[in-house]
Amino acid sequence: MQRRDFLKTSAAGAGLLILPSGVLSGASAPSNKLNVALIGTWGRGEAHFGALQDENVVALCDVDEQHLEFGAKRFPKAKKYVDWRKCLDQKDIDAVVCCTADHTHAFIANWSLNRNLHCYMEKPLAISVKEARLVRAHWLRKKDKIATQVGMQRHAYPNFNRVQELIRDGAIGKLTDVYAWGNRKIPRPGYLPAEGEPPAHFHYDLWIGPSPFHPYNPGYFSGGPGMNCLQWNMYWDFGTGQIGDMGSHTMDIVWDAAVTSGLPTTMEAKGEPFNPEVTPVEMEFHCRLPSNDWRGEIGVHWYQGGAMPRSPRDWVDLNKIGHGAMFKGTKGYLISDFTGRLVIPFGDDADMSYYDRRPKDQMLPDVGHFQKEWINACKNPSLKTSCDFDYSGTMIETMLLGLVAYRVGKKLEYDAATGQVRNCPEADELLGRKYRQGWTLDG
Repeated sequence: MQRRDFLKTSAAGAGLLILPSGVLSGASAPSNKLNVALIGTWGRGEAHFGALQDENVVALCDVDEQHLEFGAKRFPKAKKYVDWRKCLDQKDIDAVVCCTADHTHAFIANWSLNRNLHCYMEKPLAISVKEARLVRAHWLRKKDKIATQVGMQRHAYPNFNRVQELIRDGAIGKLTDVYAWGNRKIPRPGYLPAEGEPPAHFHYDLWIGPSPFHPYNPGYFSGGPGMNCLQWNMYWDFGTGQIGDMGSHTMDIVWDAAVTSGLPTTMEAKGEPFNPEVTPVEMEFHCRLPSNDWRGEIGVHWYQGGAMPRSPRDWVDLNKIGHGAMFKGTKGYLISDFTGRLVIPFGDDADMSYYDRRPKDQMLPDVGHFQKEWINACKNPSLKTSCDFDYSGTMIETMLLGLVAYRVGKKLEYDAATGQVRNCPEADELLGRKYRQGWTLDG
């Protein structure tokens, strides 16, 4: 494929479409307001207040009635709920923004799709492989009429486009391997012991939702706005630790530039000793992804909690990049964080004379406002969002498969078509999770 042709297809495939002012009219005009349900009204929920202020927020839901009242001060006309299941049955809703605890994400996403509601889901999309596959497959059946987005908002940084351009235009030659890492360390010994009773305004049983019951402890909720997830997402029944948290943001750099779609054929992992209650602090996984229309097969590698890839040069300290990515090609390396990048060509190619930089007028356009990209797509589903349930679903499925490989301590052979592990029955059993009685993923 010629570069000019590639640019045309990649710009469309990456979902970097901008809605020009006045392009639409009638029922799908951007001036028409969405009726939105905001589920989770504190912390990450508050981060959406600005984007939603020009829409009709008709429903608010939060298991904490104090947080619910916080949201109601901003959107006083909205109906209020403590149970998201009842909220989603409100008849005038067009779209859902979900900012709940991770273990309910796949449920709310799938219930929203069942009701043909546009859905913005904070990351991660799911906390098990089977959940990710189910939600992704469901959306793919409805993608022509339903707009989705997963909250990897750093994707809108211009650096993501610059990294993608460098990789796909051959700045480091043919791509062979990609690496991503995060340095967050939040050790937990295990589930917290029972301590006190939930306050009257907090519906703890609804917060537990589909997960196995664990006694209340205020320590699960001691974090501040936007950071409270760090108190509970290390536990297997509530989250996936760094994989689903900052891992969603950092691997996004890799996925956008080098992967876009596709699932592993093999997966292996190692790390600290397995704890049945708490996700690992230190861990790494390594997998192979098949070729696509612009590159050959590549290795994808993830590191966290102190595990790190080897630096390509002694004078480059990767440990100073808390959350970063590295791309290895036949002619050099590219190292990146969310906002900057460094190209290190191999010695004989240090002049980079092999690299044909694209003209400025062919550079990828900025995503712009990440939440409003989704809002525009809700009003015109022909517009593609940057991090829809397909793109985000394959990424989190890959990372969650890494956690499965870590738990069993074996190299897995994965059938991406069926979502089954061919060579390890005990791993196959860990692809899903058990839910409390009365909770269904398909409501």
